[in-house]
Parts: sequence; C-alpha cells; structure tokens
Amino acid sequence: MEQRAVIGMLTVSDRASRGEYEDRGGPAIQAYLDEVVTSDWEPLAGVISDDREVIEETLIEWIDRRGCCLVITTGGTGPAPRDVTPEATEAVSEKMMPGFGELMRKVSLEKVPTAILSRQTAGIRGKALIVNLPGSPKAIRECLDAVFAAIPYCVDLIGGPYLTTDPERIVAFRPKAK
Repeated sequence: MEQRAVIGMLTVSDRASRGEYEDRGGPAIQAYLDEVVTSDWEPLAGVISDDREVIEETLIEWIDRRGCCLVITTGGTGPAPRDVTPEATEAVSEKMMPGFGELMRKVSLEKVPTAILSRQTAGIRGKALIVNLPGSPKAIRECLDAVFAAIPYCVDLIGGPYLTTDPERIVAFRPKAK
C-alpha cells in the first residue's frame, strides 16, 4: 500500500500570527499543491511568529512527530532583523540543499531586482525536505514552478513517500531505470 504523504505548509509572519492581516502565503501553497500533486497527501498548515525558536520547534514537531515528508515555509527569508527562517531551517537540518535557493533566486531575478535580497533555501531533516519560500503568493508560485520537478525525486532519495504530479502542470523528474 502506498504511504500517504503529509505535507506541511508553514507561514512565518509576526503580523499574520497575531491576526493583523490575513495569511495569503499558506493558502497559496495549498492551492499550488492541490493543482500539482496527484498522489494521496494530507495537508498540515500553520501560522507562527518570526521567532527562531518557535520556527525550529515547529519544524521538528512536524517532521519528527507529525511525519511530514515535505515542509514548505513562506516568509522570513528577507534581510530584516526578524527574518530568521533560513537560520532556523539550517539549525534543524542535517544537510543543506543550496541549489533550491539558487534556482529560486535566479527565476525571481527575472521578475524583480530585489530578489537578490531573498535568502530562501532548503534542507533535509531525516526523511523530510524543508523548502523556504518568500512571502508573496506570486513569488510562491514562481519559485515552486522552478523547483517542484526535483522535489518528488529528492523525497524518494531520503526515504519519503512516492509523490506524483500532474504531468500537464509539472513533470516530476526521476532518472530512467537502466
């Protein structure tokens, strides 16, 4: 029987966590995954403050205890003092995956010159991939379009569930068996 994937969508924002404005990042990730992922998966969503300890604790809880194979964060990737999502991700990861951030910045730079200020990255904790995205729904879609083809194979390689995608939307890359 195929293992059901648990995918976390974590919004990191002081103001959204206090209810001062509506979280648009988490719902943008959910809409994207609903459109692209065709395998059986269960969403886990949350909104937390830009507090490094809270981010680290949430990532550990979601991966180690709630069984996420993929956690996509939004927010906290800029240069402001409270933007600490990449630091929290690195602190809980066993391996960093800098290619994700490099590609996302490259794609974003084609749209806006301030993309060089973004510090999105990715890391691996156990059998889970953590991907940090910027906060804007438009940037979330652009960045996920850039990297999602590699995510299912990465999850395969670290022992997670087999994720499939809608090939009319994103073709998940997996090497051909010899």
